[in-house]
Amino acid sequence: MLERADRAHVEGRIRAGVLEQPSVAVLREAGLAARLDAEGLAHDGFTIRFGAQAVRIDLARLTGGRRVTVYGQHELVKDLIAARLADGGRIMFGAGDVRPSGIDTLAPTLEWCDAAGLHTLHCGFIAGCDGFHGICRETIPADRVTLYERIYPFAWLGLLVEAPPPSPELIYARAEDGFALASMRSPTVSRLYVQWDPHEALDAWPDTRIWAALEQRLGQRIPRGVVTQKGITAMRSFVAEPMRHGALFLAGDAAHIVPPTGAKGMNLAIADVSMLARAMIAHFREGTDSLLHAWSATCLARVWKVQRFSWWMTALLHRFPDDSAFDRRRQLAELEYLAESEAAQRSLAENYVGLPMG
Repeated sequence: MLERADRAHVEGRIRAGVLEQPSVAVLREAGLAARLDAEGLAHDGFTIRFGAQAVRIDLARLTGGRRVTVYGQHELVKDLIAARLADGGRIMFGAGDVRPSGIDTLAPTLEWCDAAGLHTLHCGFIAGCDGFHGICRETIPADRVTLYERIYPFAWLGLLVEAPPPSPELIYARAEDGFALASMRSPTVSRLYVQWDPHEALDAWPDTRIWAALEQRLGQRIPRGVVTQKGITAMRSFVAEPMRHGALFLAGDAAHIVPPTGAKGMNLAIADVSMLARAMIAHFREGTDSLLHAWSATCLARVWKVQRFSWWMTALLHRFPDDSAFDRRRQLAELEYLAESEAAQRSLAENYVGLPMG
């Protein structure tokens, strides 16, 4: 395993934090859920606020007891690194200038350099889990991959705050001047977001303005505390299809990006590698390649459904700059329908807790 950054940096990056039920099941099956089960916050629902209304989506009731679990991605990364090292696996931290080659052959290689010099690894397969800006996807010939992309005209401005979350469950809010989200990383750490126009200067949004926007959009007082992180989350939908070329398999953000509204990015990555692990086990232990041949199509069938849901959640709750009066009334009508219809709530809930893995 090659990693550009050092271990402290990888384990300290604060990213996503909501795990679907299928993701939790995968981690438990792999024996990686001890801390998750001890420290994760199981959520049976969440609230959507718009206007004067607050609608609780009862995930457990609507899905037969399924739920989501709040557990920081950086905490999961710590667990995965510790497990790999304990099993005798190698992680090459500080690997620079990584270059995959020979992906069209039966003998692909990876080259990288570090303080000790240049290294070459001879591979059977290469899993490109190197993110949206990584090198692996770029090694696929342009005429062999189709890229689908949508850039959203807004972003999230987020705070990580040493303060109790304003609610024991997540709150999504649609207000006339934009979206807001109250989430958490623990009972004492809040993760808060407001919709932000990328054309605005970040200096125009001091913490006092962010607090005011949060409270206005969420319709309640937000506990204050020390802001330990402030950052921008870009919004895009992206898919590279197929997710395999020869010996190279693209997984996670290297293959697809979803807007964070549906809390799906980390879960899609877990699904990709879980299905890839099963396919590689079948190849090496049983000598059968049917799962490897079907892997890209199997993943993409789920990816596109998750893309649809993430786009829908984003469109439901955000203020688009070119929205007409008709668009805003239609959006409110959809939210009112969601508030009144158990069938609509059930559809949202079954997508939110996680579709089955292929």
